Amino acid sequence: MDFELPERLVRLLADLDDFIEREIKPLQEQDDNERFFDHRREYARTDFDNGGVPRREWEELLEEMFRRADAAGWLRYGLPKEAGGSGGSNLDMAVIREHLARKGLGLHNDLQNEASVVGNFPFAHMLLEFGTPEQIEEFLEPMLARKKRIGFGLTEPDHGSDATWMETTAVRDGDDWIINGVKRFNSGMHSATHDVVFARTSGKPGDAGGITAFIVPTDAPGLTVDFHWWTLNMPTDHAEVTLRDVRVPNSAILGEEGEGLAVAQAFVHENRIRQAASSLGAGQYCIDRSVEYALQRKTFGQPLATRQAIQWPLVELQTEAEMLRWLIRKTAWDLDRVPHLEISDKVSMCNYRANRFVCEAADRAMQIHGGLGYTRHTPFEHIYRHHRRYRITEGAEEIQMRKVAGYLFGFAGPRKRAR
Repeated sequence: MDFELPERLVRLLADLDDFIEREIKPLQEQDDNERFFDHRREYARTDFDNGGVPRREWEELLEEMFRRADAAGWLRYGLPKEAGGSGGSNLDMAVIREHLARKGLGLHNDLQNEASVVGNFPFAHMLLEFGTPEQIEEFLEPMLARKKRIGFGLTEPDHGSDATWMETTAVRDGDDWIINGVKRFNSGMHSATHDVVFARTSGKPGDAGGITAFIVPTDAPGLTVDFHWWTLNMPTDHAEVTLRDVRVPNSAILGEEGEGLAVAQAFVHENRIRQAASSLGAGQYCIDRSVEYALQRKTFGQPLATRQAIQWPLVELQTEAEMLRWLIRKTAWDLDRVPHLEISDKVSMCNYRANRFVCEAADRAMQIHGGLGYTRHTPFEHIYRHHRRYRITEGAEEIQMRKVAGYLFGFAGPRKRAR
């Protein structure tokens, strides 16, 4: 067994670092763009007088970062070649996401909306797997070029992880469908041109089948963005959306009619392993900064690093980081080789443990840095506030553990027992 990273991937990370130093850091440092990353970050980014959504200046800076990264061939690295990418593997992306997050806050890899020089495009993967040729033609390149933006409407006021009980419905009317319902935490709707809306088209509440995904224009009559939920980490892009007799053609269906949960699962599954890698990288950053500070900071005439009360919590965190690193890389390596459902439990293990780990690492970093750690002049509160949501979104950690239990006891997965 060889646990060394492939030489090509080592070179890739070095080239990526060089690009960031040459193109992205100078952009971050010019025109007081640092206000989006220092203690002013939350206020610089958030249009508090416009529902708490991102300020246009913040998104314009991200747009320029995307443009430079795309021109240099980095942005689409994880996409297949037919989408202008390099076909980067799951292992590649896991290593890259950890590497970028371990650098800390910066324009190269922002936490707020997962904006990165190496993009994470779950909708592009969904579209390539489930979209018709016409849908791919209409949406793929415009989305990657930021000319069209796609929201994701699965969660509802009374239904989150229990998506099979969703109350949004779509009823056939000739060649069209009429959609009615309410979506909560509908991401991206402050700027989306279209929204992927999941609705029940057949079956009864609780059935996995009978839910269909529709690509709905956000200017469709009857679709309203009622407000945006203000969250622990601001700005927000989590909208409350109402659909009243929204009419869409049959061609708006993404994937097969009644098989929308497969589309949703592809979205969250694509995100979970990369989210885990990012959480690992951010947690490792918190450890690295805490070790550095503890070596420099002196109390009662000795460096903090000499105190077991400082050493041992960081030892525990570093041990977990090492274990997570190899679980995440092994799982990503497996994802490149076996059907995803065979190792879905391993993806869930990576996700819930890494998301919990980064919250613990950020909290410990605050404690070690003392009063400074509690201020917005250090990055730990921002890291905590951002990553705390991942213990709820993309499947709460309880749902991830439920998945692992299902595979462990044979209630789900390849070892499912006949009952």
